[in-house]
Amino acid sequence: MLRMYRYVLPEVQEQLRYWRNKAEAMPDQELKKQALDSLTSKQFHCQGGAVYATANLPMRHVLIPLIIAFQTISDYLDNLCDRSTSLDPQDFRRLHQSMLDAINPAQPLHDYYAYRTEQEDGGYLNELVKTCQASIRMLPSYALVTDSVLKWVGLYCDLQVYKHIRQDLREQALAEWWGQYESSHKDISWNEFAAATGSTLGVFMMFVAASESSLTLRFVDIIQEVYFPYICGLHILLDYLIDQQEDQLGGDLNFCSYYADMEQTVERIASFVIEARMRTKRLVNPAFHQMIIEGLLALYLSDPKVSKQRQVKAISRKLMKGSPWTRLFFFANSILVRKRY
Repeated sequence: MLRMYRYVLPEVQEQLRYWRNKAEAMPDQELKKQALDSLTSKQFHCQGGAVYATANLPMRHVLIPLIIAFQTISDYLDNLCDRSTSLDPQDFRRLHQSMLDAINPAQPLHDYYAYRTEQEDGGYLNELVKTCQASIRMLPSYALVTDSVLKWVGLYCDLQVYKHIRQDLREQALAEWWGQYESSHKDISWNEFAAATGSTLGVFMMFVAASESSLTLRFVDIIQEVYFPYICGLHILLDYLIDQQEDQLGGDLNFCSYYADMEQTVERIASFVIEARMRTKRLVNPAFHQMIIEGLLALYLSDPKVSKQRQVKAISRKLMKGSPWTRLFFFANSILVRKRY
């Protein structure tokens, strides 16, 4: 946490200020609105993701701009698909081509707005993509993680397309998609798989791994097994848990709503916590990844949205019951970060 406060968070804020200034200069008012809204309401995604830079502090000058730019693309596109003017899957697919381009330094840029009315973003999305590509070129072992990153980002893009199309088509599209992966993930349900694909944490971990010149393919395989689906799934299930009221009002799909009741919700999220904790023991620095797990629980369960939803508050209390001191520390710390930043 000393590293976070002394080195990482100030640099995160500097990066966010830069992208906010770029967003302010957008010619198109709708694109500008969605970019600024995403930077405001979802900045904690960047703050939380940047904790991975503490794992290799000497490479933070590469990792922080990369993580912030990649997460900013994710949050911006989520707003464009979730809260903007289109329900066109072709539009969503082309928008998310930017994420696939961002993780491939050799990939040329595309016309990401080709299938939507709004076009003029003043080069905002292109610059985000180029920032990611430039940072990735400085990662010494990126070649070893490329396949894993492409796989996870590809799944993320699929999810964003299927969950944002017309409401009457979403569940069928997601069911058909799940059918391609069900046999490989028999211990989880379709909504939990979909949730896991919506996390960027596995990608951030691969960025950190690639920042080490001593990385091996064996360690890449271990990261895949540890992070997907359990750490990634826990991340997004918690996100959906606190967003239930907001998603219901907005008519948005919420993967926690597919649990039968509060007891099942608590049971399944708790099972992800247990499995994630157990799997982190296989990593080189298990304490760091245990901190990620406890930090996720603290970050989301301390969100002000929790207190406004009676059932979610009850679930939060059950999940926090008997919490280790580290989680309680991060719970208090999360409240402090929100107030300070």
